[in-house]
Amino acid sequence: MATVSFDKATRIYPGSEKPAVDALDIEIEDGEFLVLVGPSGCGKSTSLRMLAGLEDVNAGAIRIGDRDVTHLPPKDRDIAMVFQNYALYPHMTVADNMGFALKIAGVPKAEIKQKVEDAAKILDLTDYLGRKPKALSGGQRQRVAMGRAIVREPQVFLMDEPLSNLDAKLRVSTRTQIASLQRRLGITTVYVTHDQVEAMTMGDRVAVLKDGLLQQVDTPRNMYDRPANLFVAGFIGSPAMNLVEVPITDGGVKFGNSVVPVDRDALSAATDKTVTVGVRPEHFDVAGSESEQGLAVTVNVVEELGADAYVYGTAKVGSDDSKDLVVRVSGRDVPEKGSTLHIVPRSGETHVFSTSTGERLSD
Repeated sequence: MATVSFDKATRIYPGSEKPAVDALDIEIEDGEFLVLVGPSGCGKSTSLRMLAGLEDVNAGAIRIGDRDVTHLPPKDRDIAMVFQNYALYPHMTVADNMGFALKIAGVPKAEIKQKVEDAAKILDLTDYLGRKPKALSGGQRQRVAMGRAIVREPQVFLMDEPLSNLDAKLRVSTRTQIASLQRRLGITTVYVTHDQVEAMTMGDRVAVLKDGLLQQVDTPRNMYDRPANLFVAGFIGSPAMNLVEVPITDGGVKFGNSVVPVDRDALSAATDKTVTVGVRPEHFDVAGSESEQGLAVTVNVVEELGADAYVYGTAKVGSDDSKDLVVRVSGRDVPEKGSTLHIVPRSGETHVFSTSTGERLSD
């Protein structure tokens, strides 16, 4: 097993002045499951391909363990990659697909057979070893691709959106399998996805990228509780955090008809007359129907999920601008569409960001 280091690694594609990945700096621990997440074009797949040796590194360095692999060819990096499209050989059986890299490396047949059978047992593929890929479901093909990586016993697993071709239900069960498998094998894994729910549920740590720049790298819990800037706040969490620009006033910020107390240090650090306050949908308290306190939200859509429900509505915040908001309410107390809710952010559960820079101001 090994650590992985991106040391200010930069990739600039020919003909472009803007880096696709700009001075990426991450230390990945031995045996850690790190997820790279971000919107399309943020540089996450390019980062993975730089680590794999499939993209040049124009500046900085990449290390696996104590070795500088920045300019080594892929075959000398001791990594195994699982692709989005499985990349299986259609004319080979499952067993031959899984053992092909070992065969090329000149490993004895008996050893290949043993390793393939061991991996198939872990992945519940023993009954399919004699089949061709076309006779398998998408989930089974993905497990074969995983098996091919496992038999090589690499220092690092690299996974590039391996679940994006699966249907929603299968994606949920397969991500659980991959995460538990990685824990059992203890192999350092770098996993790329655009799905922040996948990132939050699978990773030991999550690294969020935007426009080639690392925004934050942290545990899923810390990232949810303390997003470093407005981008991370709006990207991590489903439904997304409500972000509202509000005026600073004595004692806090003006939120509808209420003054909501927020971190004094955050307000003193603000350079604008307003701050952007973030509130998760579950961190609003709903005032009684007679109350005029808080922010009046007109209910547009209600998503009932059983135990709870999400209210999607609009509210006048600050000036005359209407702002879309999401509020989580009890599934037993769901408001009617078209009705009005009065909501107040729960004390101690607000996030304060600079309106101009987007950086976090609150502790």
